[in-house]
Amino acid sequence: MNTHSNKDVLDVALIGGGIMSATLGVLLKLLEPKLRIAIYERLNTVAQESSAAWNNAGTGHSGFCELNYTPEKTDGTIDISKALKVAEEFEISKQFWSYLIQQGFAKADDFIHSTPHMSLVHGEKDIAYLQKRHDALIKNALFENMQFSDDTQKLMEWIPLIMENRLPGEKLAATKMDAGSDVNFEELTKTLFRWLAAQPDVELHLSHEVRDIDKEDDGTWYLEIKDLKNNSRKNTIADFVFIGAGGMAVRLLEKTDIDEGEGYGGFPVSGQWLICKNKSLIEKHHAKVYGKADVGSPPMSVPHLDTRIINGQKCLLFGPYAGFSTKFLKHGSYLDLPESLTSHNILPILSAGMHNMDLTKYLIEQVMLTPEERMESLKQFIPDVHIEDWELAYAGQRVQIIKKDGKSGGLLEFGTEVISNKEATVAALLGASPGASTSVYIMLDVLNKCFAEKMKSMQWQSKLREMIPTYGQSLSSNPQLARTTRKKSADILGLKV
Repeated sequence: MNTHSNKDVLDVALIGGGIMSATLGVLLKLLEPKLRIAIYERLNTVAQESSAAWNNAGTGHSGFCELNYTPEKTDGTIDISKALKVAEEFEISKQFWSYLIQQGFAKADDFIHSTPHMSLVHGEKDIAYLQKRHDALIKNALFENMQFSDDTQKLMEWIPLIMENRLPGEKLAATKMDAGSDVNFEELTKTLFRWLAAQPDVELHLSHEVRDIDKEDDGTWYLEIKDLKNNSRKNTIADFVFIGAGGMAVRLLEKTDIDEGEGYGGFPVSGQWLICKNKSLIEKHHAKVYGKADVGSPPMSVPHLDTRIINGQKCLLFGPYAGFSTKFLKHGSYLDLPESLTSHNILPILSAGMHNMDLTKYLIEQVMLTPEERMESLKQFIPDVHIEDWELAYAGQRVQIIKKDGKSGGLLEFGTEVISNKEATVAALLGASPGASTSVYIMLDVLNKCFAEKMKSMQWQSKLREMIPTYGQSLSSNPQLARTTRKKSADILGLKV
């Protein structure tokens, strides 16, 4: 057992140098300026895994274009509940980012740009679905400005690159939300960490890998850390630990030995993009256009043609193409998956695998794709595509959640989940999309779970409403509040409504 004095104990240890740790750190430091915080990142700079600009689609997920958020029910109606939820959560992010800009922490043009969000479908059946989806969504103020069209001339105006060289009589339809955005989460993450590292009682440790996390008798957490640059070992003690280490969060959660973490496993999925090299094509397109996944395909397979703004340059990418790797991080080890297997999660992982053979089949097919076969899927968006205009690049590694399930033994989930112990002294974030876009909402969830008493205090409540004016209120059920909130954020962030 390690002995320590109170002065040696950190208030907060953040593991991982991505958007989640950055957001939580800034929220905590603004709410409680005297907190002692340390951040540990295994790479030599922050935001190089899932938060890196080329490792994600940069979509400010608002439910505008993601058709998998609005499934058609058996009675033929459209379930819009998830789209409303994600739209509200992204508005929370935009309010917080607007506050940071007003305080001089950041410049909007460095990380967010106005980019229409569109859904594109082919054929009469899917056009009928898209029309029903549009009609259901526009009844809510968060989606009331959504446009629908199946008119060739209008579509040519919206998406000229996609509409060129179409076959006569080909039936297409699209929806368009001008309020959409492209977000460079790498730049945003770096901006947040720059501010955070400049604050008193905050330390940012790069090239530092947390190897073990043990609970002390007094309830604090003992962290064993390796300094990868100097090949030395060190340790620290913290009252609260947040595990925001992307795919590696699964293995670090296991090391805490908390009951709440038992049975959780991870299923790693790799990703690839086609990146356009032809400047004339890049200039012809300005939107994030999401299609519809093939029947039976997982949510991650939704194809999209995206305008990106990275380091001030307009770019164009298409994907994603999924694959399988046993790495939990892009800069990880092929032993990550096998070393994550324990007596508590082996059965849920095997069960989830047996019940998701369609996903396994899909991933195998994706891995086996030839360059020409990749072009075939792109032809759904750009009929006159030329292979020499595109190059293949690897995106970030995603680890989907696997957990115990009473019915099937193991359940594979697409999304994010916060796991914390009953003492509320440790929390881990597992999962993937829409992650980064809803990072502020997710970190508020961490605060509510792990700093419950502080969150009830007048001091924190007042500060939260200063940073997020609609905190605690519903936008989807308050049309006027939704309109004024989006308009205010749009004005500050340079977005459209």
